[in-house]
Amino acid sequence: MQVRPLAIDGAWEFVPTIHGDDRGSFLEAFTAASFEEAVGHPITVAQVNTSVSAAGVIRGIHFADVPPGQAKYVTCTVGAVLDVVVDLRVGSPTFGECDAVLLDDIDRKAIYLAEGLGHGFCALADDSVVTYLCSTGYNPAAEHGVDPLDPGLAIDWPSVGRDGAPLTRLLSDKDRAAPSVLEAKERGLLPVYQD
Repeated sequence: MQVRPLAIDGAWEFVPTIHGDDRGSFLEAFTAASFEEAVGHPITVAQVNTSVSAAGVIRGIHFADVPPGQAKYVTCTVGAVLDVVVDLRVGSPTFGECDAVLLDDIDRKAIYLAEGLGHGFCALADDSVVTYLCSTGYNPAAEHGVDPLDPGLAIDWPSVGRDGAPLTRLLSDKDRAAPSVLEAKERGLLPVYQD
């Protein structure tokens, strides 16, 4: 497994070695040893989530109260998504910055994002399946979001899908109504950076 830190402290890309033959392929989607060597600590998995999205669906940008926060190890098992990590930690040297990784059923990459980071994605193909290993369980009172279309974030969401067809953006009402990063900061919703 190859591991690369992303531009935001606390986020990594994991690229598995894929072994293929005429039967298909095999890969290790997660190994504790590779993860711990890169990140410096194990991940506790309290919940595993799966979403299935049509092309053009944008989910996020979501984050949880810290503590305890919710770290995530994310992969796309079917289809393709542009996966985005946003630094929402007030006081972080990269506060408000984003990094993105293409997760798909070809390269089979995964990303890890630590507690306090925001997460979202745009599906690039119909029926894209994203699976998240989460360090804590769902707690609706501690879950928040910021507007994925916030001009202050300037996320370059894709306009065409994997097949080259134009994408029509589709967001949940909750994500569409989410505050901008500045509004969330002013309301005291964002986590605080701890070096």
